[in-house]
This record gives sequence, C-alpha cells and structure tokens, in this order.
Amino acid sequence: MSVRGRRTIPARVLILGAILAVAALGFAIVGGVTFLAQRDRTVQEIDDRLLSQIDALSQVAELRVVVEGTDEGPGNAVRTPADEFADVSEFLRAAVQRLITGPHEASIGVIDGVVAYRAANDLSAQLAADEDFIAAAVEAAADPESAQITDAAAVPGTVRYIAVPVPVSGDDRQGVYIRAIDATAELAPVTASLVTFTGAALVTLGAMGVVGWFVTGRILSPIQRMRETANAITPTDLRARLPTDGNDDLADLSRTVNSMLDRLEGSIDSQRQLLDDVRHELKTPITIVRGHLEMMDVENPADVAGTRDIGIAELDRMTRLVEDIDLLSSAEADQFDISLVEVGDLTLRVGDLVGAIPGHPWQVVHAARGVIEGDEDRLLQAWLQLADNAAKYTPQGAPIEIGSDLDITTARLWVRDHGPGIPPAARRRIFHRFARADHRTVGGSGLGLAIVDAIAKAHQGTCVVTDTPGGGATFTIHLPVSQAGAETLPSPVRAGDVVLQREATG
Repeated sequence: MSVRGRRTIPARVLILGAILAVAALGFAIVGGVTFLAQRDRTVQEIDDRLLSQIDALSQVAELRVVVEGTDEGPGNAVRTPADEFADVSEFLRAAVQRLITGPHEASIGVIDGVVAYRAANDLSAQLAADEDFIAAAVEAAADPESAQITDAAAVPGTVRYIAVPVPVSGDDRQGVYIRAIDATAELAPVTASLVTFTGAALVTLGAMGVVGWFVTGRILSPIQRMRETANAITPTDLRARLPTDGNDDLADLSRTVNSMLDRLEGSIDSQRQLLDDVRHELKTPITIVRGHLEMMDVENPADVAGTRDIGIAELDRMTRLVEDIDLLSSAEADQFDISLVEVGDLTLRVGDLVGAIPGHPWQVVHAARGVIEGDEDRLLQAWLQLADNAAKYTPQGAPIEIGSDLDITTARLWVRDHGPGIPPAARRRIFHRFARADHRTVGGSGLGLAIVDAIAKAHQGTCVVTDTPGGGATFTIHLPVSQAGAETLPSPVRAGDVVLQREATG
C-alpha cells in the first residue's frame, strides 16, 4: 500500500487494526503451540502403548498357561515354555485372545500374509479387510531384529501400528502380530480443543474490536476536536480553542496547541494593528506633501523651495517611521544575541552616551554590580530610548538622572526626569505603538516606548513608569537576574556624581 493510500485510513482504524493484529498473532501462537504440544503428547502416548505390546507379546511367547490335574487338586496352573506352542497359529491365537484391545485399538494375527485371527471389534475388522494395509504391515515385519512404529492411511483414517514377527520353532510359516491404534480418533479431542480455542479467540477478538472501537474513539476525541477547531479557524477569527480537561498527554497537547493559537492570534492581531497604525501615520505626511505640491506656485522660487523643504522633512519623518517599525519588528521577533552583561559597565556606558543629548544635565546616581543575561546592544538601545524620550518631554535645563540597582532576583535600569509626568490613565497606553500622552505634542514616530517594551519583554522583563518624587516620571526596565548573590556598588560609582551636560544650541 502506498503512503498516499495509507493516509486515507483513519487513525482510529489503524490503531484498532494494529491492536487486533497483535492480539490475533498472540492467540495464533498460543493456540498453535498448545495444539502441537498436546498432539505430540498424544502421539507419544500412542507410541508408548504400542511399544508396551512388545513386552506383553514376549510374555505370551515365553510362557503359556495350561490347566492340568495334579495331586494338589484340579485347576492348578502349570506354566510351560513357549517352545511348547505347537505352531505359529496356536501362538497368534493365544496372543490375540490374551492381549485385550482398548478403544480405537486393533489386534490382528497374520500367517504368510493372510489374516488368521483378529480381535472382535470394528477397527480390527476394517484393518483385516484392508489388503494394502496387511501387505504393508507384513513387509514392515520382514526384519525380525526390529519392530518399528509406522503410520498408515487406512479405512477409518490414519493409524499407527507396530508389526512384530513371531517365529515358532518347528514351524516355517511367517507369523506377524499387528497391533494398531486409530490415531485420528485418538487425536480428535486435541483437534476439538483447537477448534474450541479458535472459536473462543474469534469471539474475544470480536469483543475486543467492539470495545476497542469505542475506547479508541474516546481516546482520539481530543484529536477530532483539534481538527474541528483547526477547521473553525479562519483568517478573520482565531478565537477557537481546544478543551484542556485532564492531565494526560492529549490534554498537554491541547494546551500546547492553545498556546500556539494564542501566539498566532497575538502575532496576527499585532500585524493588523501595525498595518492600521502605519496606514494612519502615513496619511499625515502624504496629505501634507500632496497639499503643498497642489498649492505650490511653480513661478515663485521661494514657494518652490519652501515646498521642497516641507517634502524633504516629511520624507525624513517617514524614513524614521520605517526604521522604527523595522526596529520594533526585530525586537518582537526576538532577534537577539544573548550573552552575559555586567550591569555596572552598561550603566556607565549609557552615562557616557547620554551626554550627546542636548539641553539637560545628565547624572549617573547609582550603578549596580552584577550580571544578567541579555543582548547588551539591545538593552543599551532601550535605555537610550528612555533617555531620549525623557529629554523630549522635560523642560530645557531640568536635570535627568539615570541609574541601576540589583537584588537577588531583579535588575532595574531606570531614567528619572523632572518634567510634567505621566497621568496614571495613560501609563499603560503609552507603551502601545503610535501612542502618546495627551499633553505631549513633540515630534517622533510614537514607537519609542513600544520598542523599549518589546526589548524588555524579549528579555523576560517589563518596563513600567512611576512618579518621580517632586514631579516627573521615572521609567524603569525590570530584568531577571541570571546569577544569585549579586552585590551592588555604593552610590556614586565615581568620585562624586557624574554630571554630563550639553547645553542646547540654536
């Protein structure tokens, strides 16, 4: 059967078929071995009974009992040597008479190939009338030194027999004593037990098939529900989920599939939201450029130059938007180079870099000593984004502090400004793409905090915003610590607070 053909067979049928096939093979092996063992034992019993006739025949040959009158009274038994048998005929008559036949046995005496005596039962009569059987038995007895058990096909069926030559002194005739047992009749109970076992096995297989059909159906029902759920999922509706009752493997599989569907739904929703947001954000620069181009006086060089500057500025804004979208996509895709990051060194590095952001005095107030696992460049990028965000929304000249601290479980990287702060109602929304606080009107793509949040989540962390004592906002990235026992440096980390400042120009 081809692979394609096998795929059309339901798993329920394949599983049940495999179980029944193994069970049938087991029944066949057990039944076959049992039948052969019983058959061999029965055949061995037949052979033992035939061989015992040689000893019995020897006793007949060695002694005969005659009743004679003596001084001790009539009827005493006087034993006479076998040589005193008058002839072969007398010996065979004595053997047939004295060696009693049991069920399915025959006793025949043959002289010169002709049946002379036989026991008075059906098997003896049937075999005595079978000339081919008698001839074969006489031929088998041609060797006076050995008597072998032989199978023969006779009228009642298969018989096993032994033919023993019986020479008598003074008589040249060839005498043969034949003892036969109907093997077919003897083996009939064994055959009947095999038939009974076969019938019982077939009934058992049938019962196993019926019970197994319902059991496998129940076991595979989660897979059926999984298929139905998969069919119910459409590009516009990913809400279908599998039931997760139980603690077996299929329940674990259902939970895994549900988790996959959650991630898939989140990814698709995120893509849809991104497309909607990008479409919305691109409408403004496109509308601005188009409106200025339509109203531009081509004869007026100043108007042309002004429109050109506006177009370039809007194109630059769209370029930054595309770059931020690409950066956000990379962060959400976990495209990171994970290594060990020393928190204190990262803090000092950020302190060196933020000095290039004009308009504010920058101060590193604390740096922690400890190690976390992460992408150092991405963490640096997120931290600088928080610093840039603070610089945009903090009044000129207001100080901004950065720092880090660390305990056994969590590292915190923070930026603290002294601006207007973030309203509590907006603190979750500002981490969404293109979201801004209501009072903030400065430029930007609106993706900065979304990028920070994506980088934090990719490191199994979070980014939160709280109030700064005295006014302002403190943005903190919480990250898990990779090693226990982290110790922190005292504040400040340098000789005196590090103050970096670049005055606003222009």
